[in-house]
Amino acid sequence: MGNKVERAIPAPYMNPLLAGVLLGMVLLATFVVTGHGLGATGFTTRLTAWVGMYIAPVATNANDYLGGMIEEGKPLNAWITWQVMGVALGALTSAFIAHRIQFKMDGAKFLGGSKRPWTALFGGVLAGFGARVAAGCTSGLGLSGAAVLSLAGFTFLGTFFAVGLLTSRFLKEEK
Repeated sequence: MGNKVERAIPAPYMNPLLAGVLLGMVLLATFVVTGHGLGATGFTTRLTAWVGMYIAPVATNANDYLGGMIEEGKPLNAWITWQVMGVALGALTSAFIAHRIQFKMDGAKFLGGSKRPWTALFGGVLAGFGARVAAGCTSGLGLSGAAVLSLAGFTFLGTFFAVGLLTSRFLKEEK
């Protein structure tokens, strides 16, 4: 008899409506407890300030944008750092418990073909740049901004989805 590797059956995904309600409750609790909403790209800016302290401390401190985040030499000592680390560890733990940890490239067959890793990287860099220009990411500006009925939040979400849909039409390979 040959040895068979048994794979655990992944747990089913959560109902999207329930997931949305729970996310809304987490967002509401975040506003009540901390006084601000959720976000993520502020962490990358703080990480840049932290790295800048070691590579070019004078230039980083003199920079109007990054210098204000140095905060007595501890730019990572902020709520957003802990939030991003918590989200990453929570997602990893959840994926492990649900037996969903896999290393694969989603969308390679229908979106970009062999160019998929490069188009995904380029799109991620553009989205990150846009998030910094817009002063918020999809969670910070979109989710939290829309939750407080911010015009900028709704404008960002509409633009983000429209550009995503248009881009996917141009990158889709014909069958």
